[in-house]
Amino acid sequence: MKALLPLLFLTLPLAADHHKANELTAAEKKAGWTLLFDGKTMEHFRNYKKEGVRGQWVVRDGAFTLLKKGGGDIITKKQYGAFEFTADYKITPGGNSGLMYHVQESENTPWRTGPEIQILDNPKGKDPQKAGWLYQLYRPAEGVDATKPAGEWNTIRILITPEKCVHWMNGTKYVEYVKGSEDWDKKVAASKFSKFKDFGKATKGHICLQDHGNEVSYRNVKIREVK
Repeated sequence: MKALLPLLFLTLPLAADHHKANELTAAEKKAGWTLLFDGKTMEHFRNYKKEGVRGQWVVRDGAFTLLKKGGGDIITKKQYGAFEFTADYKITPGGNSGLMYHVQESENTPWRTGPEIQILDNPKGKDPQKAGWLYQLYRPAEGVDATKPAGEWNTIRILITPEKCVHWMNGTKYVEYVKGSEDWDKKVAASKFSKFKDFGKATKGHICLQDHGNEVSYRNVKIREVK
């Protein structure tokens, strides 16, 4: 696995503006990428602990959008262990949302098991945790903010493997960490997640997109499993 890691970065998709939205390039197909959204249906998702997707999540203009609170958190039907994931998101002014991974359906809310990558309108969002950070655990160097303004598309990428996990925002590397390491355990113990015995323990689970009550849209949602 370690010998393969340098090659993974060569397979990351280009930014959305470089080719047609919600399609895979020939290179992406060859590298093993899969679309989780084709621009038409949300067939790869369902609500947390439920079947189907609530009506506040809608497909329009080549994206899927949470229009207002009440859509509920949605998760991938499939579970993933080691993987690369990328998505474009667009948040409204002051908006807040989140992307979680390795989510289990053992708690009444997904963030009690799955680490959360913050999605936020940084200038106006009412949360000290900023977009692209691993909530309360890992953040980029002071002053690093590669996000675009509310209403514009941002591209978030993550690599999640047992050897290392990496986040990028619009091509800028934000954080690198090892899930389950001594450093990880110390940070979790000092966070609000210390109350939840199963937080971050799973090595495989659902990917979750949060309903935090604000409008947020996604497109170019793609994943590549790492063997």
